[in-house]
Amino acid sequence: MKIQAPEYYKDFKCIAHKCRHSCCIGWEIDVDGDTAEKYLSMTEGYGRAVAQSIDTEGSPHFRLGEGDRCPHLDGNGLCRIILEMGEDSLCEICREHPRFYNATPCGMEVGVGISCEEACRLVLSSDGYMNFTEAGEYEGSPLECGFDGVSEREKIYKILSDRAVPYSDRLSSICEAYGVSPKDIEDQAWHRVFASLEYLDEAHKSLFSSYTSTPKYEKEAEPILERALAYFIYRHASPAEDTESFIASLGFAMTCERLLASLLATDPDLGKAAEYARIISEEIEYSEENTEAVKSEFLF
Repeated sequence: MKIQAPEYYKDFKCIAHKCRHSCCIGWEIDVDGDTAEKYLSMTEGYGRAVAQSIDTEGSPHFRLGEGDRCPHLDGNGLCRIILEMGEDSLCEICREHPRFYNATPCGMEVGVGISCEEACRLVLSSDGYMNFTEAGEYEGSPLECGFDGVSEREKIYKILSDRAVPYSDRLSSICEAYGVSPKDIEDQAWHRVFASLEYLDEAHKSLFSSYTSTPKYEKEAEPILERALAYFIYRHASPAEDTESFIASLGFAMTCERLLASLLATDPDLGKAAEYARIISEEIEYSEENTEAVKSEFLF
């Protein structure tokens, strides 16, 4: 079956050593079982160094070096595995990041996660979130469930993309249609939620304390916020298998959008919008525990 992706997906390309926030630094890099078996069998050339770099205690992963750097990241920020052995030699996570896949009743969908700065730049600068294109094939069948999150997403996108309507009114219409809104929870309660999260960078806890459900941001920020909300909905609400999880995921998406709006109200420099969105993604949506902590506020 075909894999579908937002129109902008085809334009994504890793910027490698030009990236200021390398995914090869600061993250534990798991090696999938098949690739780990292949790596551990290598005894010659650079393959020997790859085999020696794998920690097999628990799930196989690379032993990080000084500064939590991948042991195969060279001084120029390039991957030695690619340079020495070719891109086909990468393990699954290195080959796929920042891509994510969602199984839906309409088939498989793919996107790029905005914890990656280049993906974030692309997502926040593209209006093609409603337009989809083929992005490959997969073996399998559409998700079998009694709920169609994709159809609900399309209804929301129709409201969200209507720029003849003021942005605040579009948000209100979505909230009213689905009976969910970050405003239903007091700002102080959200401050407690954000303070309770686990952070990769503790400075971001203070950054997120600026959250309010009614931020006063510049009108020029609205297209960025619209695209960010569309992304969060696409990634988190599309694969919902029932109404309850869809609404919780929609609430999560709208809370992330309000957090980004709050940061842009505090600092209206739109040149920083992509970095703020990347931080929200990195700290919240790339942590299963943090994502569930926010979603749980919408489960009743």
